[in-house]
Amino acid sequence: MSSTLERVARRRPSWLRGNLGRILGLAVVVALVAAVAVSCAGGQDAGASVPVLGDGPDAGLSGVRSPSDADGGTLRVVAGDIDSLDPQRSYSSGVWNLMRLYTRTLVTYSSRPGETDTLVPDLATDRGQTPDGGSTWTFTLREGVRFETGAPITARDVKYGIERSFASDVVVGGPTTVVDLLDDPANPYPGPYQDEAADRLGLASIETPDDRTITFRLRTPTPDFPVVLALPSSSPVPIGADTGVAYGGDPVSSGPYAITTVDGQTGIVLDRNAEWDPASDDVRTALPDQVVVRTGLSGLERDQALLAGSADVDISATGIQMVTQARLADGDSGGVPLEDRVDEVTTGAVRILALPTDVAPMTDPNCRAAVVAAIDRSAVQRVLGGPSDAVVASRLWPAGLEGGPEASDDGADRGAAREALAACGVPDGFSTVLAVPDATASVAVAEELADQLAEVGIVVEVRSQPASSFYASDVGDPDNVRAQGIGMILATWTAVVPTPSAFLVPLVDGRSVSRVGNTNYARLVDPAISALIDAAVAVGPDADAARAAWREVATAAQDTAAYVPLAETRAQLLAGQRLRNGVVMEPYASYDLATAGVR
Repeated sequence: MSSTLERVARRRPSWLRGNLGRILGLAVVVALVAAVAVSCAGGQDAGASVPVLGDGPDAGLSGVRSPSDADGGTLRVVAGDIDSLDPQRSYSSGVWNLMRLYTRTLVTYSSRPGETDTLVPDLATDRGQTPDGGSTWTFTLREGVRFETGAPITARDVKYGIERSFASDVVVGGPTTVVDLLDDPANPYPGPYQDEAADRLGLASIETPDDRTITFRLRTPTPDFPVVLALPSSSPVPIGADTGVAYGGDPVSSGPYAITTVDGQTGIVLDRNAEWDPASDDVRTALPDQVVVRTGLSGLERDQALLAGSADVDISATGIQMVTQARLADGDSGGVPLEDRVDEVTTGAVRILALPTDVAPMTDPNCRAAVVAAIDRSAVQRVLGGPSDAVVASRLWPAGLEGGPEASDDGADRGAAREALAACGVPDGFSTVLAVPDATASVAVAEELADQLAEVGIVVEVRSQPASSFYASDVGDPDNVRAQGIGMILATWTAVVPTPSAFLVPLVDGRSVSRVGNTNYARLVDPAISALIDAAVAVGPDADAARAAWREVATAAQDTAAYVPLAETRAQLLAGQRLRNGVVMEPYASYDLATAGVR
């Protein structure tokens, strides 16, 4: 193993060995870009030694940036903080993009341009079979798929990987949607580390009658269950290689690359997995010989690496920073306008104002209606950086999902707000607390909302809470919200998978309210809405009928004025100077690492 690490270390490109430092302003950014460009010029994979690729604005949304089938070279990736390399412990879309290189799932997202939100078979031979409208799902694994160890990937490995998500005392941080769908509330499964059954058959709701067959029996019909199985948390883990909480240090690869180095200073190195068979994989092209990921960089540091040619892809899913955006219109690189290297995409992250219905005066729908009428979403958009960074959101439905309610935003109506206040019995307004995570953009939006609401007599105390505990315990604890008199919560909500049910149910189903990590921030408990949710779930696989049913849920929830959608984050993705096969992976708001190349 040590000789392998030494070999990998010698092959590291020069950009990994430097320290980009802190960026203090635009002048420093420009100077640093120039310095890094010079330092990279002599490297084997340096951006300055090859022509700068462009292809035009938004070329990677419905097409492919600089298509090529040439393999070789090192793909250089930059990222912010990595929450975990353990597929069952990560809750970051950027890391999920990286995991496409070393984890495979029964189904996954397509890598075809313009179709990246479509599911395709991966380890399985098809997208699953359900004989009963989504209560039972059966998949057959492909023949010949193997882990990096050479061991065959079996249905039991897939089951075990999913079972790890049930071990809430060991595997912490990743999505737990499968727990809600597969667990028995009357007899909860404790996870594989506490499975004391003599036969150790594991989770009863997953059956593996042979090595290539796996059947899931869900608590309720779930027609979009395959979308959940596309998460890395549903990837296979060999039982004998599971090291529990330490598994993320050396996860066993089922994809075209395997992690060979993890270092907090120099980054993550992935080399080819010799056991991966391209004939068994219709999604990943695996063109580079090596992928190197430098982590822990700020947004400006990531931007400067892309501008200087010392990085090819940023997987952070946040897009370029405002100071970098200022350069787009007039800037160029190697004779190619910077705008020709940019793709704009909405991220699915929607900022919403939740009005807890069990905190006075938000208990009265008229008071909630007054808040809705007083808000100017265009001003919120400006605070967030304008149209390049945010799109106005006036419905409980992400822009990237088809079939949502009609968007309607006529701006603030202070007359209607005052009428609603009078109907609420507080014609002169009222006072309340607005809770917000202690992040610059969020606090700026909260202060803008406070100014707008003050125009109609609603006095708002903006109370910032630590970002690390905001969702888990501060506003995630209904008792704390009531005790603190928090009548407004500014939250950013992103569905774990891109479906209407995943977006709506945690927010608006009264049965989803929990005492810890609550996501129904408004505590909206409405039997009529719950009934609409049940009806939507029962529709079955008819996509058009399902969208219509979920549209009714969204409309009914918004009519309660318990949630005020404000804006959806928009990201401008900057392609590296030499990025080949740049395809925008819309679910992850970045370029797809599964197809990216450099030659």
